[in-house]
Amino acid sequence: MFPPLDSPQWNMPLRAFAWGMASVRSTILSAVLFVTYIGIGALAHDTYFSLVWALLATLLVWAGPSQIILISTLSSGVSIVQSAIAVTVSAIRLFPMVVAVLPMMRTPKTRRRDLVLVAHFTAVTLWVECYRFLPHVPRDRRIAFVHGLGSGLALIGLVATVIGYELAANLTQTFASAILLLTPLSFLFSTARNSKELADVLALGLGLAFYPLASLLDSGLDILISGVAAGTIAFLVHKWREGP
Repeated sequence: MFPPLDSPQWNMPLRAFAWGMASVRSTILSAVLFVTYIGIGALAHDTYFSLVWALLATLLVWAGPSQIILISTLSSGVSIVQSAIAVTVSAIRLFPMVVAVLPMMRTPKTRRRDLVLVAHFTAVTLWVECYRFLPHVPRDRRIAFVHGLGSGLALIGLVATVIGYELAANLTQTFASAILLLTPLSFLFSTARNSKELADVLALGLGLAFYPLASLLDSGLDILISGVAAGTIAFLVHKWREGP
């Protein structure tokens, strides 16, 4: 799909950006993202937000679950401050993804401001695909590539938001809710596909096994509890296998 890492074709940052944008065609997550944002656009319409507002939310929030929280909380009459806190808490889950992705593209010459847009684009879709694409991209062109990949994904989200908003009158509430479920399912299967090491497989498997048990606690933190427990065990097993 890409030229060799030492190819002179990588010398132009703009070409790396174009390859990143074109890469959205080679991932099934683009289709899932498209369908998901159709649902979000429909939800924005049904809760009486304007199309411009919905597009700004897609562009600035750039996280499906956080946008659903934003729309649902504001439409229920809570204050902007309360809604902002809820969205911020939801977005914390993306912080480990940013921490994991940024070292894959930093060089000794990278400035912090070069990573601002990358950090904004880092949601689950981009995080998953960076592990697949970046090993085939020279390190000094990875930021430009991710800018292109993120821009391509954002463009898909914006187009889908418009389509969902305009089609909202023809979408049943059940169908609109059902297509939103495609996102977590696709991320689950994509994460399973990208799990190469034992620690990754163990963390994913234990997380799925622990979730039903954590849900019995009825704490509202089911995913967090099961995820931290599974990840901790997987990390300890990995360290044990590495030896002293």
